[in-house]
Amino acid sequence: MNEKPIWYLENIDVSTLFCPNKLKNEIESNHLKTFKKNDYVYMTEDASEHIFFINKGRVKIGSFSDSGKEITKAILGVGEVFGEMALIGEGERRDFALAVEETSICSIKSDSMKELIKDRGSLSMFFMKIMGSKVIEMENRLESLVFKDSRSRIIEYLVEMVRKRGQRVGYEWVVRNFITHQEIANLTATSRQTVTTVLNELRNEEILTFDRKRLLVRDLDKLKEGIQ
Repeated sequence: MNEKPIWYLENIDVSTLFCPNKLKNEIESNHLKTFKKNDYVYMTEDASEHIFFINKGRVKIGSFSDSGKEITKAILGVGEVFGEMALIGEGERRDFALAVEETSICSIKSDSMKELIKDRGSLSMFFMKIMGSKVIEMENRLESLVFKDSRSRIIEYLVEMVRKRGQRVGYEWVVRNFITHQEIANLTATSRQTVTTVLNELRNEEILTFDRKRLLVRDLDKLKEGIQ
């Protein structure tokens, strides 16, 4: 578990592509930008011209329904890449990207990345894996919405969070920078009240504990049993 970003597993340090002077601590202003909490990195219908790498903080990817309701698709953290649809001809953004806390992001123009891909075949496979993994995640979420109840969807998301971001501490797993109950509700198509109820039940069963800064799973196997 404790999954690393794809670029780390592929032995491709894309951080130096997005932030070329990062190792010298002299990142140029046109490559690195800082966003305050609730600042948009981009909005729907903005020109799709850059690809982004999260250097610090977290970014929410989402969209709005025809009725104006916000739909959260993902919350990304340090080391993750987004905006990659610019590489395959997306003219305008279909989603928005919002900083959920103070966040620094390195970017590169899609045309520049395409040139790099021509010279480095491994980058092509890297972006194919990113796109493929996101499609699989969305398909899994859709199946959960159709076939699983609210409690199962919430628990399934907690297990996935541990798989992607968890660090093992003895027999337990810790996820730092735990997201809010409302964010979990948005990602699982439930309500904040339902998320709070499920988390409190799991805490009373001594399966996990949590606060605003971290989630601590005491018994991961028992948590998985809650997915119906």
